Amino acid sequence: MLLLPAFLAMFESKGRAQPPALLPYHVERVARVTGATGVKEILPNPNKTDLRYNVGGTDLGIAWRMGNGAVGLFFGDTYGRGFKPGTGGPGNAGDWRSNVLAFSTDKNLSDGLTIDAMLPDAGGNAREVIASRHDPDCKGEHTMIPTAAIHAGGADYVHCMNIHCWEVPGKWTTNYSALFKSSNNGKTWNRCPGVRFAAGSRFAQAAFVKRNGMVYLLGTPAGRQGAIYLARAGEQDLAFQERYEYWCDSQGWVKHEEARATPVIEAPAGELSVTYNETFQRWIVVYLDVSRKALVLSDSENIEKGWSPPKILVKSADYPGLYGSFIYPLEAKDTRLYFLMSVWKDYNVFLMKADLKLEAN
Repeated sequence: MLLLPAFLAMFESKGRAQPPALLPYHVERVARVTGATGVKEILPNPNKTDLRYNVGGTDLGIAWRMGNGAVGLFFGDTYGRGFKPGTGGPGNAGDWRSNVLAFSTDKNLSDGLTIDAMLPDAGGNAREVIASRHDPDCKGEHTMIPTAAIHAGGADYVHCMNIHCWEVPGKWTTNYSALFKSSNNGKTWNRCPGVRFAAGSRFAQAAFVKRNGMVYLLGTPAGRQGAIYLARAGEQDLAFQERYEYWCDSQGWVKHEEARATPVIEAPAGELSVTYNETFQRWIVVYLDVSRKALVLSDSENIEKGWSPPKILVKSADYPGLYGSFIYPLEAKDTRLYFLMSVWKDYNVFLMKADLKLEAN
């Protein structure tokens, strides 16, 4: 026998039309963003970061609109111009920096993404922005990896995970995750002492989006195996974790207690990013789904619930070793989605595009 609440829920769902699905199509690789042009590669490479910034190999490319109108791009573990692609990852490359930061004012990505500058060291090379001790892997604080960034409340913020151990592919452990703030357009960054996510946090990795004065954090545990959780804070409250609220299906927004957060998107998910599209009136999240061996897209009319099943953007069969899926901020009304994708063997970043449409009823 159905209980009354379950019966009513079933009745309501039958009487309510499901929203049309948001579908990606015409998904293409547009250009190389970082590193040297590969052998026989014909993609545009407007940046030649190996020659200009001593960035021969890197990954991620977390993009956000800064307060000065430029787009900031945080990259992960970075190696010098002597880097050569091998079997995957950095190999024995030198000039290791845990993260570097680029800036762009390019508003036409149809022919590639042009970087204007990278935050330099004294010699003009891209410098490590958020410092790391670079302890040996699994023996301390190995590296500091950015996972999300946003401009909120008059400042720029980056969420970083402090890596203890990389372990096996797709699984890693953190010491903690933290928030860093810049009040001078990314020139210098200082840690926010009021924000620290523990090693086992559901927000060890994050994605930021803001709307109507609120900043929303979609989060996952460390690695690529966890579900996606949701938190929020006012723009002026982002640097104060005690003011965060966490979404719980049975209780709504709950203050302080991260442990009560329940998944808004089921596992597995890794390296996610999120935006709100005004044309479709939808929240859009893209992430790596290791079960599907693909970068996928999910959308919802409400950020707290109702997320669609994942729809494949890019398959690893077409781009072996793909990961990272970071949306590039253009106009909120755009029906074309640009995102940055990493490829493990090449250990560099590429610009991708996908057109979006609502399915016909």
